[in-house]
Amino acid sequence: MPMPIMSRLKLYYDLMSQPSRAVVMFCKLANIPYQDHPVALRKGEHRSDKYLAEVNPFGLVPAINKDGFRLTESVAILRFLCREYPVADHWYPKDSQAQARVDEYLEWQHANTRLQCAMYFQTKWLIPMMTGEPVNEKRMKNFQAGMERVLDQLETVWLKETPYIAGQTITVADVLAACELEQPTMVAYDVTAGRPRLAAWLERVRTDCQPHYEQVHTMCRRIRDKFGGATEAKL
Repeated sequence: MPMPIMSRLKLYYDLMSQPSRAVVMFCKLANIPYQDHPVALRKGEHRSDKYLAEVNPFGLVPAINKDGFRLTESVAILRFLCREYPVADHWYPKDSQAQARVDEYLEWQHANTRLQCAMYFQTKWLIPMMTGEPVNEKRMKNFQAGMERVLDQLETVWLKETPYIAGQTITVADVLAACELEQPTMVAYDVTAGRPRLAAWLERVRTDCQPHYEQVHTMCRRIRDKFGGATEAKL
C-alpha cells in the first residue's frame, strides 16, 4: 500500500495507462513507498494548468516528484528508482552486460510493443468510445498487423532462449512489456494465441508479480469482461 506520510516520493498515475501500471506495480514489488496522486485522464486532469505547470509539462502520466526533483517518462522513472532505492539487483542489474540487455529491450519497446499495442487499443476502442465515431478499419488493421509482428518477435527473438525478456530472471523490462500486452486483451484480443513461449512468459510474469499484478489491472479486467474476454478469437 502507498505510504503518504513517510514517503518523499510523489507518484502521479492513471491505471488505464500501461506505463503508469508498470511504475505503480514496480514500486509495490520493490517496496518503494510513495505518495498516491491518481490523475483522472478521462476527466482531462492531465491537461489542467496546474498539472502542466507543477507535474508534467507534456501532460502525460506517469510522473514523479522526489524532494522537488520532477521526472517524466516511465523508462527514465524506473531507472531512477532502481538507482535511488535499495531494490533487488535482478530488477535492473548493476552488471554492465546484464543491464545492457535490459536497456536493449527498453529502447526497442518504444516503437514496437508500446506503440503498436497502444495504438491498436486506441483505434479499436478508445477513440471510437470517446468520439462516437465508428472504428477506422483500415487504420485499425494496420496497427493490428504491426502489433502481430511485435508479438511474433517477442515469441521468436526476445523469448527464444530465456524464460524472461532479458535473461534468466524478471526485470523491469518484463514489467513494462506485460503491462503493454494487457492493453489489447481489453478488446478481446488474445496476444498469446499460437505463441506458446509468450503465453508461458506472460503467465510467469503475472505469477511473479502477484498480488500487485491483478490489483493494478482491475480496470483492465472490467473492460475485458465487457468485451467478452481475451480468449475470444482474434479480430
